[in-house]
Formats: sequence, C-alpha cells, structure tokens
Amino acid sequence: MHDLIIIGAGPAGLTAAIYGIRAGLSLVVIEKLSPGGQVINTNEVENYPGFVDPIPGWELMSAMENQARRLGAEIQSGVINEIRKDNNSGSFHVILSEGRTLDCKSVLVATGTNHKKLNIPGESELLGRGVSFCATCDGAFYKDKITAVIGGGNTALEDADYLTRFASRVYLIHRRDQFRGAKILQNRVLSNNKIDPVYDTVVHSINGDNGVESLSLINKKTNESSELKVDGVFVLVGFEPNTAFLPNEILNEKGEVIVDMQMRTPIEGLFAAGDMRENSRRQIVMAAADGATAGLSAYEYIVSS
Repeated sequence: MHDLIIIGAGPAGLTAAIYGIRAGLSLVVIEKLSPGGQVINTNEVENYPGFVDPIPGWELMSAMENQARRLGAEIQSGVINEIRKDNNSGSFHVILSEGRTLDCKSVLVATGTNHKKLNIPGESELLGRGVSFCATCDGAFYKDKITAVIGGGNTALEDADYLTRFASRVYLIHRRDQFRGAKILQNRVLSNNKIDPVYDTVVHSINGDNGVESLSLINKKTNESSELKVDGVFVLVGFEPNTAFLPNEILNEKGEVIVDMQMRTPIEGLFAAGDMRENSRRQIVMAAADGATAGLSAYEYIVSS
C-alpha cells in the first residue's frame, strides 16, 4: 500500500511529488496524458520566478518532471474513475478506468482544468477543422490566413499575440467592452497592428462545411448581427475543473474542490491542489505552491494517523 497517490502531473502534482518524496513518502503519480498539464501548450512563460528570460512551457514542465523522477517519483499512465474511502480502515481505493485498483493511505488530487466550450452550432462539428482551443498547438497551420480568438482573459490575449507570428489578421472577440487580462498583455495586443479588437460581441455560430469559413456575430449593445470571414477560430473563454470523478460532498457549485488553507478537503486524508480547487488564481507558481502545501499536509496526516 502506498502512503500517497497523486492524481495529475501538472505543476501542482509534480511539486507535491517532489515534496512527498523528499519527506520519505511512498508515492505514485497517475497522469492520464503526458506530464506537464496545460502549461506544455504555453508558448512562453515569463512570470515564473527564477527565469530572467521567458521559458517555453514544455521546457519548464520537462524540468519539473525530470526533477521529480530524479528524486524517485514513479509516474504512471491512467484515468481515474472513482476514489473511495474505507471508513473502517481509513485507507483509500483509487479505481482506474481499466479496472485496476490502487490502495493508499491518502490521496492528493491535482487534475487541473479543461477548456470551457461555447456550446454553439459548429463548435464541435468543426473541431480540428478550423476550431481549436490552443494557439500554440495549431497556430502554425494559419500562416498568412485570417483567424479569430474568442475571449478576453490572459490566455486569450497571449494566444492572440502568438497567432500574429503566422496569421495575417487576428480578430480578438470579447463579450465585454474591455479585456480582463493583465495590463501588460492588454498593452501588447492593443499595440499589435495585426490584432483587431471586437468588443461587446458574442459568437452565435461557427460556420463552414469542410472547415471554418465564417463566424456569425451579435453585438450585445446594438443587437446588430454580422458575419466575419475567418479561416480558423480559437475558443479561449475559460476553464472547467476536472473533478467529475470526485464525490459531490467536496465540490462547490462550480465543480471546484473545497479546501482549507492546508489544501485539506472535507474528507480527511484527501487533499487537492492547483487549478481545480476553489478560489484558484490559475497561475503556475500558485499551483506549485499549492502542491508543496498539499504534499506537506499529506505527510503530516500520514505520520499522525
């Protein structure tokens, strides 16, 4: 039986593994995709302390992964279906999709988030044929083409700026009259002559037969409808927590995990860290800090049990 099972190998999960291994815990990290989380799709990270120059997201996460592995962390591939606590023994059963069950004394969940969808006509039908949720992944396909980014937060602003390396024109469509992202990012996109801000506007549908051809827009202030010709669209309107496999008793109304300052959930021995916990600011350095806190809290729980 492991002391600790960490679910998720993003910044929070890998940092928790580093702290857990150094504290002498027997642990395993379960990751459904490749280690690194959403950060590996980030072109440049310029706000992680310790790096004078921006660092590619994949490089930062590769270093975290290699550090955890060097210390002895085992990272396995798997998808978690359910977590059960045995009220008699106090141990946890982590049930994977292929039917495998892992037993442990405590669990630390750091499964992050998924991109939120607009749920409009054409979005799912044209996914991979002009609809994308990641400019770093797909931007190079749009050399000298016209693209649109939907959103107004940090990710939308960063990806709009990144797309100008390839696209001839980027329309940045936001439902409010000003962007929500950091001021430095707003200044960057507003000073880029390849980016056209489109405020107070929502996308009603994404149109095209074999690929994206246009967007149907509605101006929220004037109620005016219009059509915008584009070759591709990037939907960047926020994130949803990956918490469907967790018991409802530890989730808030948004599906985020309820935790205290020590990253303890309402279920004793179950911890959560990173973007999927309530009140997260969804920053890499904060997820790493959550992971360190949760790892130490798990250690304290195990040694006192």
